[in-house]
Amino acid sequence: MIRLLFAACLALLALPSLAGNWPELKLAAEHPVEGMPAGNLSGLAWCRGALWGVSDRDDDRIYRFDQQNALWRAQPVTFSAPPVPESGLPWGLKSRSWAVSYLRGGELDFEGISCDRAGTLYLVSEAHAAVLQLPLEGQPEWLKIDPAMVRQARGSGMLLHFNALFEGLAINPAGDRLWLAAERERRGLVAIERRQSIWTCGRSCVLLSEAGVEMQPAQMPSPRAQSRDFADLAWFAGKLFTLERNAYRVCRRDADSGTVERCWSFAADALVESRRYDQPYGLAEALVIDAKGAWVGLDNNNGDRADGETRPVVWRFDAPQGGWSAKP
Repeated sequence: MIRLLFAACLALLALPSLAGNWPELKLAAEHPVEGMPAGNLSGLAWCRGALWGVSDRDDDRIYRFDQQNALWRAQPVTFSAPPVPESGLPWGLKSRSWAVSYLRGGELDFEGISCDRAGTLYLVSEAHAAVLQLPLEGQPEWLKIDPAMVRQARGSGMLLHFNALFEGLAINPAGDRLWLAAERERRGLVAIERRQSIWTCGRSCVLLSEAGVEMQPAQMPSPRAQSRDFADLAWFAGKLFTLERNAYRVCRRDADSGTVERCWSFAADALVESRRYDQPYGLAEALVIDAKGAWVGLDNNNGDRADGETRPVVWRFDAPQGGWSAKP
């Protein structure tokens, strides 16, 4: 046991993250979004030639963004989700989500959106640990996921706490492998794959499960230790990218193990005084990665920014020098 702990410590010390010297991404533009009455932008996806968003307060719509001007307009596309299948979450967690939905809206609590090569969109419901499929043509339907996925995730310490379940998802272009990010306490990565009509674990669903806290970046007013978290996932060029909200960074990870390979901070531009919110944690909840850069969306919880901005905001960051596949 001591040898294992020593080896783990050496591995952690080898990561430059502990020294806080991840390279900074450069902010290229920011876009307030009009037309999301409930706000709470919780996911982004590039699909069908456009950028799409989802709000965790809306159960019956997603939004296609008109990006022609600096001020974006959200165009709603409505749907009717069928009854949610049983996922294996305990009654206590589901009942709390149901009760809270009457106060804030969003019983399904959609926290992420992704898209495959065929143009099929996928939405993850945090409240039910379920994934809704929106095909280009045809009716929405919930993926048939082996209940072993939730059992394995809970057995690894994830999905145990209210409002700390699945916060993001990513799917590969072929549409036959899907990753889910457990938010916090413990955060982690889960992968499932399609076997005919059922999504199964293969050898194991759990790629990564980790606990602990981490200091917020120095640019944060009164930085404090916060739970390690994942706010969203993106797939690009065979790699997973995690949005780590409280740390104000994006990390590239191995898609088979979840092992972190390299990270980039966006704290320097995100936390200039005019862009700060009077909230003690990060608000970035949505991520898309492409060859030229990253889209990062903010869920401002209906709060005002220091400059008075109250609408959801999407940031555009340039790709790092050497591209997203660059080695440290």
